[in-house]
Amino acid sequence: MEHGIIIRNTGSWYIVRLDTSGREVNCKVKGNFRLKGIRTTNPVAVGDKVAVKVNPDGNAFITSIDTRRNYIIRRASNLSKEAHIIAANVDQTFLIATLFHPTTSTTFIDRFLATAQAYSVPAVLVINKIDLLVDDDEREYLDAITYLYRSIGYKVVHVSATTGEGMDTLRALLKDRVTLLSGNSGVGKSTLINSLIPGIELKTAAISDVHDTGMHTTTFSEMFDLPEGGEIIDTPGVRGFGTIDFDRYEVAHYFPEIFETSRECRYGNCTHTHEPGCAVRDALEQNLISQSRYNSYLSILQDGDQDKYRKAF
Repeated sequence: MEHGIIIRNTGSWYIVRLDTSGREVNCKVKGNFRLKGIRTTNPVAVGDKVAVKVNPDGNAFITSIDTRRNYIIRRASNLSKEAHIIAANVDQTFLIATLFHPTTSTTFIDRFLATAQAYSVPAVLVINKIDLLVDDDEREYLDAITYLYRSIGYKVVHVSATTGEGMDTLRALLKDRVTLLSGNSGVGKSTLINSLIPGIELKTAAISDVHDTGMHTTTFSEMFDLPEGGEIIDTPGVRGFGTIDFDRYEVAHYFPEIFETSRECRYGNCTHTHEPGCAVRDALEQNLISQSRYNSYLSILQDGDQDKYRKAF
């Protein structure tokens, strides 16, 4: 029996880098291997540390998974009851976003950040393609988004893989850490990785002129070693970020500014939707909490309501 780490998920096969030799082997999952208590489309994920049995005929199988330090998941699809594990055993996650060409919505950003918070994964907001922000309105929007998330407590980095602006800051944050990269299709993850790892030459694609949206270039999740030390996990771009199995009364915990304000609510189990004496709604009226953040909070509550409906049928 050998041990290693999953560095690539191709859907039906997993590539495992063995601890002792560094050799990479193609593995399948043994039998009906599933993780207890977690209803997911994929039993193991990139970043998982696993035990591998290599048979004399050369076929290799993953037989068990080590206890995870952490992981991060999203709803497999809008209609699914299942979750998809994005990555496991990471030190941090970077959400790559673009304000234009394509536009990453604040709802997507908030859902991702809340999920990272829920699974105890520190998150950094990386705003890419800032070289495309050419007029005053676009620059003002960049300043507003940056101020909003920094005021909540998130680190926000501005980068351009085209001009190199902010790339040194990005490299310093990535050094000697395992980092999950995620974001919408078309936000430039592959171009950033090509800049971070010279010679890797990941495939990139142009943005659709008709819909101003990205097209998938990354098909499967994969871990890459960084020249300065550390690893990044690249993931396929996603259109939306669905949450799953969030307790209705805990959603506010994943929005730092809402959670802090909720200490002043009259009722301890306040959902901040209709209750009298709600400090959160008072702060919202006074513009002390962003309307966009509050709307994102409500959208996650709605996810939970839909989950209850699905379980009833």
